[in-house]
Amino acid sequence: MKYISTRGQSPAQSFTEILLGGLAPDGGLYLPETYPHFSADDLGQMRGMNYRELAFAVLSRFITDIPANDLETIINKTYTAEVYCNVRPGEDAEDITPLHTLEPGFHLLCLSNGPTIAFKDMAMQLLGNLFEYVLAKAGQGINILGATSGDTGSSAEYAMRGKQGVNVFMLSPYGKMSRFQTAQMFSLQDSNIFNIAVNGVFDDCQDIVKAVSNDHAYKKANHIGAVNSINWARVAAQIVYYFKGYFAATSDNSQQVSFSVPSGNFGNVCAGHIARMMGLPIKHLVVATNENDVLDEFFRTGVYRPRGSANTYHTSSPSMDISKASNFERFVFDLVGRDGGKVRELWGEVDKGGAFDLNDGGLFAKVPEFGFQSGASSHANRMQAIRSTWETYGVMIDTHTADGLKVALEHREADVPMLVLETALPAKFEDSIREALGRDPVRPEGMEDMESLPQRFQVMEADAEAVKQFIVDKTA
Repeated sequence: MKYISTRGQSPAQSFTEILLGGLAPDGGLYLPETYPHFSADDLGQMRGMNYRELAFAVLSRFITDIPANDLETIINKTYTAEVYCNVRPGEDAEDITPLHTLEPGFHLLCLSNGPTIAFKDMAMQLLGNLFEYVLAKAGQGINILGATSGDTGSSAEYAMRGKQGVNVFMLSPYGKMSRFQTAQMFSLQDSNIFNIAVNGVFDDCQDIVKAVSNDHAYKKANHIGAVNSINWARVAAQIVYYFKGYFAATSDNSQQVSFSVPSGNFGNVCAGHIARMMGLPIKHLVVATNENDVLDEFFRTGVYRPRGSANTYHTSSPSMDISKASNFERFVFDLVGRDGGKVRELWGEVDKGGAFDLNDGGLFAKVPEFGFQSGASSHANRMQAIRSTWETYGVMIDTHTADGLKVALEHREADVPMLVLETALPAKFEDSIREALGRDPVRPEGMEDMESLPQRFQVMEADAEAVKQFIVDKTA
């Protein structure tokens, strides 16, 4: 399996060649040359597999340059009940991603049982083990540069802490995460973890990561790697739980399901898009945004109009406070028939701060062929969704999952199971839970006093050159 850039001007490379990096040299994102396809017979054999077996069945199609026995060992080390132990009462940790049925045909796919109680752990724990394996084989080290709006950072840091040959430099918007999210990251004292709090919003952090990635000489000299969702391995790992959710919610492979996916950077729902392209019987992928509704605007109008920092709202679902969805480029690459020249043209406008309209030339008319629907949620909507889910089902959900649930209800169809992807446990967003329900969420064991721990971080302006110098100084 070889990987190509969405912008069409980088040579095809293997999985391990692209694993440690982020952007392709031409500024695009990597995707497989072709998507592997699962036939009806393949799906029949996969039904009944446990999570580790499913992960190997899916990922072995994408990772062909790591020996199968080694890949299986890495997967079996990653997806264990000991790692994904933060389950709701009555759920089996061995299930890794339990399906929680709210009522017949309406489910939560629980993805937040990992060490940082966010769905990002599903991919990041695997990424940490893959990095360690590949670096050991190559006898080299890496400096990971990432950006987070809340959950990616802690998931990356917990996956990489103590890993040999790995330093992590994580950018986050200063004062814009929940207190729990902030403490989860900044309280880590590991010598290979560096937290940089940027005066700005998430998109400023993401722009710095892209600027550093596009400085090819600096990137090579300082062994810069990426763990953001622009890293293909993360998207690949997330494909697995769409298969797991499908099999859990259906009784045979003639059935279709729909997924509602809380969306900011488009990585999570991009994995669902690829699962659908691979033959998984998904009817609709429902993109659920908060007030930062750039993606909803596109799926309603055909216009992709990223917004600047001043027009990016700070909301009660802060991990989705994103107005420039990096992974959206992967979907558009498929939408335009994998025409790298067309993607370069479109993102030439985006990279200059502009927008594009896919109504011209009829491209927007093709979007329904890919199963996408969308909707947006407000603070009042998510408070109501949290209250109604608690009162009706006795289930407490976080604010981002509430966005997904609210939009899911608007698109639910009779006889088509709807799965809402849970993105975090409610303990991460106590202020909002208290506002909605008048009570505090229960914290997992060991996380009771996280905010009282000493914190270690560096406040910096949104300046790529300053960040580059910081990395040099800390690794000298």
